[in-house]
Amino acid sequence: MAMAYSNKPTATTQPMTSSQPPPLILTQDELKKIAAYKAVEFVSSNMILGLGTGSTAKHAIDRIGQLLKQGKLTNIIGIPTSTQTHEQALSLGIPLSDLDTHPVLDLAIDGADEVDPDMNLVKGRGGSLLREKMIEGCCKKFVVIVDESKLVDYVGGSGLAMPVEIVPFCWQFTAKKLQSLFDESGCVAKLRVKGEKPYVTDNGNYIIDLYFKKDIGDLKDAGDKILRLAGVVEHGMFIDMATTLIVAGEMGVTVRNK
Repeated sequence: MAMAYSNKPTATTQPMTSSQPPPLILTQDELKKIAAYKAVEFVSSNMILGLGTGSTAKHAIDRIGQLLKQGKLTNIIGIPTSTQTHEQALSLGIPLSDLDTHPVLDLAIDGADEVDPDMNLVKGRGGSLLREKMIEGCCKKFVVIVDESKLVDYVGGSGLAMPVEIVPFCWQFTAKKLQSLFDESGCVAKLRVKGEKPYVTDNGNYIIDLYFKKDIGDLKDAGDKILRLAGVVEHGMFIDMATTLIVAGEMGVTVRNK
């Protein structure tokens, strides 16, 4: 049978004219920066801030340092969630402290690896989940900044890792126990490595990355099961912690409060 073709031009075949500028396509990093700058609008002088870790949080910390230098923010104290963030903040002149001195924070800003429809998060693919959870768990407001690629239908929906920080002792035993918890979800547990050696967190621990093929169901129940295993330090599900979600996409920035 002969194929019939239309002579009507499509959107992709129309010639570009001077009155039709090419569409602006933002990179993922540019989207992260937009979300990060929006998050910093929540920061005001005299705040104790939790400073997140990762490529998105880095933009927010850069912006805070810039505003401090310009005098638009004053009397800010940062509590870093990793040695990497600690070094970045110091280089920007952001005064730092710790949870022992400031056990209640006004605000924390951080990125996320996944965000589900209920604003539950997966964090820790950068390796800082324990300190992030400690700091972001004691702040009055937790602002999460992501680009739209991080939105998922359910935790683990990206097919990428849900990290669990564990002690190095008998890590293979712990990894098998973790995998068996979620057999029905097609879970595969893998030790995170750096080069040929196990990746070691700032706390001297290992990370087991869990990969799911199906929804793991009730997150609080799943989290409790993980934490009951001897050898587990913390998991990367941040459940009911985010108070504000900022998402940058090609159509602009959306802000959602919980």
